[in-house]
Amino acid sequence: MGTTLTASEARRAALRAQGLLGAPGARTVPGLLRRLGAIQLDTISVLARSQELVPFARLGAVGRASVHEAFWEPKGPGAAHAFEYWAHAACVLPAEDWPLFAFRRRSYRNRNDVWGTAPDGEAARGVLARLAADGPLTTTELGGARKTPGWWDWSDVKQAVEFLLACGEVVCVERRGWRRVYDLPERALPQASLHDDLTDRQCHVELVARAGRALGVGTRADLADYYRLKNVALFPDVAEEAGLSPVEVEGWGQPAWASPEALEFLESGGRGRHRTTLLSPFDSLIWERARTERMFGLSHRLEAYVPKAKRVHGYYAMPLLHGGELLGRADPARETDRKAGDVLVARQVSLETPRAVEPMARALWEAASWVGCTCVRVESVVPETAAEALRRAVEAAGPHSHGAGVDAEVGAGIEAENEAADGSMDASAEAAGKLGRAVDGKAAGSAGGTGSARVTRGKDLAAEPPSPGVDADASGRSSAKTVPSQRGTAKAGGAGRRA
Repeated sequence: MGTTLTASEARRAALRAQGLLGAPGARTVPGLLRRLGAIQLDTISVLARSQELVPFARLGAVGRASVHEAFWEPKGPGAAHAFEYWAHAACVLPAEDWPLFAFRRRSYRNRNDVWGTAPDGEAARGVLARLAADGPLTTTELGGARKTPGWWDWSDVKQAVEFLLACGEVVCVERRGWRRVYDLPERALPQASLHDDLTDRQCHVELVARAGRALGVGTRADLADYYRLKNVALFPDVAEEAGLSPVEVEGWGQPAWASPEALEFLESGGRGRHRTTLLSPFDSLIWERARTERMFGLSHRLEAYVPKAKRVHGYYAMPLLHGGELLGRADPARETDRKAGDVLVARQVSLETPRAVEPMARALWEAASWVGCTCVRVESVVPETAAEALRRAVEAAGPHSHGAGVDAEVGAGIEAENEAADGSMDASAEAAGKLGRAVDGKAAGSAGGTGSARVTRGKDLAAEPPSPGVDADASGRSSAKTVPSQRGTAKAGGAGRRA
């Protein structure tokens, strides 16, 4: 293979680099953090917070307590494995990467402000004195976060501690619940990481190298956006020094660079098992909107802050990854039903293709199992002609009996065959045909199918570690693993069937 990649090769390189194609190179949360380089934090919690959804998408039903332990559980003086800082956004980063952000810490010190607000010098000195004397503290313990209940009406203490965090005078390596715990870097971080010796140029080179490994292949904008690097002078030279190779990607129309690992993967055949999963809107695979559209043909936008009447796909629409493609979106929620128990509700499901029906159903069940929901309910479906096919698929994917007393496997770790290879559909041919005509006719712009399908499973299943389901390599060859599980009750459209 030369220096020209097909669009498919670039996409597979990106999926491999992000841990979504092939056997996971990182099988633990700390290992995944080192592989990705950064995992974005966000306060929104629908199924779970984004920093939990990212490991789930790659590792399956990793315990949510394991995520918290990997990122924020106190490890003792000088033993932190991770810290929070401004990377792509507010992110969790490997502790060993502290030196690479010296350029950003220097920038904040030189500006003497954070978000346009200069900190109160006396408050900053007070924060440092308290931390030195009393050890790690929350903002509340330091004196309070807000002057008034207003979200951004920060107290002098809060402004001071956030400025000190940006400058590197304090660090966050622990959370209690969702509250940051602040500490002094010299007490919290490994001694080997405690320096600001790298020049701005050296920081840029190292971060571009990490962005290249995490993205596989990317343009200058892609690589710079990963850690929000601005004004990187002589970028081609920086990329070369970072060990990236210049490539051309068919259809991109702009220079790109690939990591050695990505090129080695493609030269070896570029094959592996695809992950089928719902992605957090803040997943690093889809951080950059232009890249997502260029690579996957999907225009992705978080609509949580869009007025409800103007939302197209829903409050927290999660893209469906299947067979290396983004085939739809689901806007999930959780409810507690007095009879059915905890319910995963798909407020709106948007499907781009008939091939999305069956993997969407399995992905909804996988997510439900992970967060302990015993029921899946589908509300609006776009296009509405897909509603019947999706509800049938949700029922079929549930844990009711199939054949000789063997339940369908709905656990985490489900991987799916690349149905794009042959265009096969597991939904009924008639319903899938209607969906195909609706998508081809661009009928996906109107919400519909406001009825619901509910599938209930036994509560005892929620606590069990799920098992892998159907998987395939990138060429489309598939294998099935059927694992017996305890039986539950399936309901659809009010009609029940005992497994």
